[in-house]
Amino acid sequence: MRDILYRYAIFCAIILCMSFGSVAFAEDTGVFDVNAFGTLERPVSQFDHDAHMEYPEIDEDCSVCHHVYEDGKLVEGESSEDQACSDCHTIKAQGSQPGLRTAYHDQCKGCHIDMKKGPVACGECHVR
Repeated sequence: MRDILYRYAIFCAIILCMSFGSVAFAEDTGVFDVNAFGTLERPVSQFDHDAHMEYPEIDEDCSVCHHVYEDGKLVEGESSEDQACSDCHTIKAQGSQPGLRTAYHDQCKGCHIDMKKGPVACGECHVR
């Protein structure tokens, strides 16, 4: 009986590590905070930051994705890559500033639609 419990505990530990491991490596920018989203309906999307940096549209201009707004206007050339998106975007929208989930979806999915490449359906990014 003890052997069965021991194996079950190891199995649960492995499943737990695999579950949280995918969240921990969802984004490699070092400032991603999955807890800022609250309760998740789907797994965090897997984002390959290095691969995205290879696209000529980005051309190593971090502000393409990591934007800065002041008084509702985009500040050209300013970048927020050392900040978590949740530093500015809260769960709920505030005025013209979109909420955190909407900001991510607008940024990622919007770019994929504009470039006519990349996943746009929920299950394509948030793989179960």
